[in-house]
Amino acid sequence: MARERFAEEFKSEAVRQVIERGYTVADVAKRLGVSAQSLYKWVRASSPSDEQKDKVELAEVRRENLRLRAELARAQEERDILKKAAAYFARQPE
Repeated sequence: MARERFAEEFKSEAVRQVIERGYTVADVAKRLGVSAQSLYKWVRASSPSDEQKDKVELAEVRRENLRLRAELARAQEERDILKKAAAYFARQPE
């Protein structure tokens, strides 16, 4: 029996139905006429590896860290301005 080849677009659409739309692998496989085992393989191959997940998470943490540092610098600047203003107005006789 010859193995049937499927186009990458077909595979990606099948995987998208499972992952994004929430259909079960069995339902999608039956509807599209592919084996559930093949569809499971396609889904597993399309999901990012642990190393890729770690890289993405690290990049997100770095972005958040930069955002928080900028926010802290702005808050410290505002605090310093308010301190100077308070000292200025405390010295002014009314």
